[in-house]
Amino acid sequence: MSTGNVYGVVLAGGTGTRMGNVEKPKQFMEIGNKPIIIHTIEKFVMNTSFENVLVLCPKQWVKHTQDLIKKYLINAERVVVLEGGSTRNETIMNSIAYIEKMGKLDEETIIVTHDSVRPFVSHRMIEENIKYARMVGACDTVVPATDTIVESQNHKMISNIPDRSIMYQGQTPQSFKAKKLRDLYNGLTSEEKEILTDACKIMVIKGEEVHLVEGEVSNIKITYPYDMRVAEALLGDQ
Repeated sequence: MSTGNVYGVVLAGGTGTRMGNVEKPKQFMEIGNKPIIIHTIEKFVMNTSFENVLVLCPKQWVKHTQDLIKKYLINAERVVVLEGGSTRNETIMNSIAYIEKMGKLDEETIIVTHDSVRPFVSHRMIEENIKYARMVGACDTVVPATDTIVESQNHKMISNIPDRSIMYQGQTPQSFKAKKLRDLYNGLTSEEKEILTDACKIMVIKGEEVHLVEGEVSNIKITYPYDMRVAEALLGDQ
């Protein structure tokens, strides 16, 4: 068993409901004549650090995803498509289970998890995620908050306005020592699992350190129709 393998984990579980009345999840919509998910996977396939790039999507989209990868990618054999779980974190656990099934999971195995609808992730961000996941055990890609953050407990009145200088907006990748993440997740109560918004919260709940990696404003998440227009413009600038 080799030590310290690194896996890309592209999370493609979204159904695209906020994109409006569309017949397919947003990760399969096209920008620059290619599906968004292909742009994203390409960024990972180009990085030689990865043993494999695991792509996790809803069961009914597995075959479609495999077909797209064969059609568009030269290094398709490095990409493995798996069925995702019912939540983001269950999907990540499915990726770790696959690595274990392949006999490649040990204390130093790293996973770099990334939203399939963030196709503008840079090589630097991926490299720094690998570096800090190895050094610290977990890291999160963030950008400083540019807007004032307003908190409202009852969703009607302001309850707090935190100091913006210590606030950040989370992006992805989020990267972890895979075995440690799984063990911590399995140790959570069902109540704790219910409040999880992302994998880094697993570490935070358990008092583990999560290092910050500097993201980029261009590392957008394509969620709304407006984002598609921004993405097309960004592609034109590359």
